[in-house]
Amino acid sequence: MAEIIQRDGTWAFDGTTVRITPGLHRSVPLFRQTYGEVAVPLEAVAGVVYEPERRRGRLRLRLREGADPLLQATGGRLPEPADPYRLLVEPDRAGTAEFIAEEIRNALLLDQVPKSPTGTYLLPGPPVPVSVRSSDGTISFDGGRVRIDWADTSDRVKRATGPRVIGVGDVVRVEWMPNSGYDDGFLRFVTRDTVFSKLPPEKDPYALDLWGNTRRDLLTALVATAVTARLPHPSTRPEREQLPAPPPLSADHHDVLLRRLRELGELHRTGVLTDEEFARTKAVILRGF
Repeated sequence: MAEIIQRDGTWAFDGTTVRITPGLHRSVPLFRQTYGEVAVPLEAVAGVVYEPERRRGRLRLRLREGADPLLQATGGRLPEPADPYRLLVEPDRAGTAEFIAEEIRNALLLDQVPKSPTGTYLLPGPPVPVSVRSSDGTISFDGGRVRIDWADTSDRVKRATGPRVIGVGDVVRVEWMPNSGYDDGFLRFVTRDTVFSKLPPEKDPYALDLWGNTRRDLLTALVATAVTARLPHPSTRPEREQLPAPPPLSADHHDVLLRRLRELGELHRTGVLTDEEFARTKAVILRGF
């Protein structure tokens, strides 16, 4: 057993699994503490490196493409301190860090683990049910359905339509971008009906607009990952991520457009939307189609 224990967390390698446990110190980001312990099977590892620095070095684990739903959902956009596959190492433990990295590399060679993309997820993602309160509302996932309950600060159009429930079978893909503190982020569920919609996140009833507390909004990646883990693996749908330009309006798209406009018109007639809000939202919907 090779092990390194640091304030930032613990890595332990038993020859088949790299077990990563986040530290409990207040310097450890909320996302890593909430995501919890990660058991990475050796066959999911593409490589490992120790990067020595004067103050603190870094151990980095690189996973094979397609092995981890977290990396698939976040697309490399997690802030570096929140990356669960990075460990800060104090200078006096540099030798231990080098040793554990060498042990993992030797095991990769002995087991002849390929570096090629995987055909299935080798990590399970976060357990369900999972629920996160964000700046735009509370999002929950029970393994089969996503539910979004809007906040009082959500856009009036979203609040007027009530809670949004999305079956995981209707989801084509999940799009996630963190709130940087300077630019808003979002968590969007692209469905068959909304695949060509171009509504901005603050108006899209299938999206959370992330504009508030950066540390807490980052936790929406937990839901994004849990849903992604239950979608078809990217290797089984290579073309789906590269959607073609919107085709001429088909009967199905025409029905979706009419339904959206009817819902919008009802909100306007009942006084929920002002004339200006109705006109602006209607223009955005028509542009999206």
